[in-house]
Amino acid sequence: MITIVTNHGDISVELFEDAAPLSCENFKQYVADSFFNDTVFHRVIPNFMIQGGGMPADLSRKETRAPIKNEAANGEKNLRGTLAMARTGEVDSATSQFFINLNDNAFLDHSGRDYGYAVFAKVVGGMDVVDTIAGVATGGHAGHQDVPLEAVTIKEVRSED
Repeated sequence: MITIVTNHGDISVELFEDAAPLSCENFKQYVADSFFNDTVFHRVIPNFMIQGGGMPADLSRKETRAPIKNEAANGEKNLRGTLAMARTGEVDSATSQFFINLNDNAFLDHSGRDYGYAVFAKVVGGMDVVDTIAGVATGGHAGHQDVPLEAVTIKEVRSED
């Protein structure tokens, strides 16, 4: 079990270690390194997702480890409350950033159109916190869109195992 402690409350997460072993190990290593501490959910799009895990409040990019292989073909779906690895247009480009789906986002699943986004966990407590974060006011900041006008801070992420 993982707890994401935010300035809006706690989010409890269960990892899908059998379905997404590389993504889970990657995420757990960032947790062990305290990498996520004092980062923000820097992208919030209502009815879609909230994204974080790679930037402090000034939206500078933290140095990450090497990208991992995309596990989107693992059979897990981008359903409401699931966590998936964020990536660029390159299939195997995920590092530290992740997002929490606010709706069922089937278009993000593995398919012929696009390789997809690897689902590696689900929210098991605190979905009300996720929904509160989804409702914050957003705008443009430092070249980014959909940025919360008041920082939504990830104070720490800890493993309860």
